[in-house]
Amino acid sequence: MKNKVSVLFLLTGVLFAASLLIANILASKIIMIGPWSAPAGVLIFPIAYIINDVIAEVWGYAKARLIIWAGFAVNLLAAFFFAIAIAVPAAPFYENQAAFQSILGSSIRLVFASLMAYMAGSFLNAYVMSKFKLMTRGKGFSLRAIVSTLAGEGADSMIFITIAFIGVFPMPVILTMIVTQALLKTAYEIIILPFTILVVKKVKEIEGVDTFDEDISYNPFSLKQI
Repeated sequence: MKNKVSVLFLLTGVLFAASLLIANILASKIIMIGPWSAPAGVLIFPIAYIINDVIAEVWGYAKARLIIWAGFAVNLLAAFFFAIAIAVPAAPFYENQAAFQSILGSSIRLVFASLMAYMAGSFLNAYVMSKFKLMTRGKGFSLRAIVSTLAGEGADSMIFITIAFIGVFPMPVILTMIVTQALLKTAYEIIILPFTILVVKKVKEIEGVDTFDEDISYNPFSLKQI
């Protein structure tokens, strides 16, 4: 009998991929949050990690792995078609080619930085959630969510900003951006944690499942184990 995928799981995966795609587009702008600078993707990217927490907590690491790879494919596909849209000649009356290219025409370096950071951070987040849940026998979701987000967001911020901006911005600015992003995203997680707890509880009730990864491969490439 083939594995069935619930509608709720499917919608959660779509929201995860959408959050990542939007975050990558927003990342082309650097914003100021008080005295700190950060890519604008910080405004929505934490939502992806919250969804990652929900998926890993309810459906387990294997399902989280599937969604992480799906998000990777969506963003890779978007980058491919952005490049094609930029390369195709614009209509004679279209006056926004430069702006269009500026926003969507991320360099290969930025695309590579984004995808590598996303993969490392997302898998680390799901791994910590899964392992921590086994250690605590399902207790202490709040602590698991915060610790996993801090680990995942920290890795993501360090990899993306280092690869994307080394040699572009001064090192003190890069270090500030790394710390700012990781702390802001974790703070976001903490602030919205009561809502996340309610969502997890409700999803578990609807799905009738609370997965413990007792016997599973944590190899990111073991896609056969779904």
